[in-house]
Amino acid sequence: MDLLNTLVDKGLRRELPTREEALAVLATSDDELLDVVTAAGKVRRHWFGRRVKLNYLVNLKSGLCPEDCSYCSQRLGSSTGILKYTWLKPEQASEAAAAGLAGGAKRVCLVASGRGPTDRDVDRVAGTIKAIKEQNEGVEVCACLGLLSDGQAERLREAGADAYNHNLNTSESTYGDITTTHTYADRVDTVNKAHAAGLSACSGLIAGMGESDEDLVDVVYSLRELDPDSVPVNFLIPVEGTPLAKEWNLTPQRCLRILAMVRFVCPDVEVRIAGGREVHLRTMQPLALHLANSIFLGDYLTTEGQAGKADLEMIADAGFEVEGADEVTLPQHRAHAAATGGCGSHQDGGCGAGADADAGCGAGADADAGCGSHAGGGVCGTAASAPAVSEPRTDLVAVRRRGAGTDLAPNA
Repeated sequence: MDLLNTLVDKGLRRELPTREEALAVLATSDDELLDVVTAAGKVRRHWFGRRVKLNYLVNLKSGLCPEDCSYCSQRLGSSTGILKYTWLKPEQASEAAAAGLAGGAKRVCLVASGRGPTDRDVDRVAGTIKAIKEQNEGVEVCACLGLLSDGQAERLREAGADAYNHNLNTSESTYGDITTTHTYADRVDTVNKAHAAGLSACSGLIAGMGESDEDLVDVVYSLRELDPDSVPVNFLIPVEGTPLAKEWNLTPQRCLRILAMVRFVCPDVEVRIAGGREVHLRTMQPLALHLANSIFLGDYLTTEGQAGKADLEMIADAGFEVEGADEVTLPQHRAHAAATGGCGSHQDGGCGAGADADAGCGAGADADAGCGSHAGGGVCGTAASAPAVSEPRTDLVAVRRRGAGTDLAPNA
């Protein structure tokens, strides 16, 4: 297939595909799906080999958010029945992180619901970062706290944070349909603040919120311009009690096409399968490892994930290996830029002025997805693709009742 050969060649050169090529990936048929996975897999293996990076979420503050993000179970006025608690103490957060690190995670994502942190909140998180790093040598810490004010990114960097997550979630043109209490530009500003402070930027999307193919390509191209080091791809978890509870627009095939498109557009970036992989990819999760090189281990923020032991078995059975704490995730050209506070998958190593972002309960962490958030994909209406699952599948969604903030052991 000429399209796929072209995309592989561009991916190996870090060359940006055309929008038409990206849209064509989303429009491929089910008969062509394995060819798409194989092609994108060549790009993934070129830059990341067969390594899979494990990340672990710690929900520092659950619920009680003043923002109205439609996808989020922690949103203003939520009736989802999730656990709600205020800030965990540093020792509680460190204990929660230890479970994920024992399972092989090398990055801990500290997430808090809310519009953004106060200066006192930043001090709290700084104490938590210190506690985790004192007990776990070499661990990476990513913070996801919402919209940042001037100087807060620098303070997090000084406290030992390695990265900051803030997702774009969806295209700029449709952002107002999802959230009204802050803007797309607010998200851009926060990611730019993280970049400027020398933090490794983590910014991704949510698929499955009813968006079009064009919306998906728009947000991924904005991310390419923004040039984060990691891009979490979340698939919307339609939690009962949220405005998007009935948005079951994704099939496993659709999810694989979205991941392949992201890999072609962002070839040398850490692509992370975040929230919703168990719900939407289901038995096709192992195929997704040929596209993404990073996943979350165990549970998400407010919903249950696959058991950590099952994640590790899946990685091994699919012929991949867990990335070790002493291994550098990013290719050399990106790793150097990240270490010096730069960014850069572009051939000139420059930072795009692009769009920013992170999603999350409000501006911060999303409801059920990755370091930063949930995620969803587009409406499944591509040529010759499997029909969308339109009926709610509440049997696939389990609200988290264990781990940090409870008396039950975490799922890691």
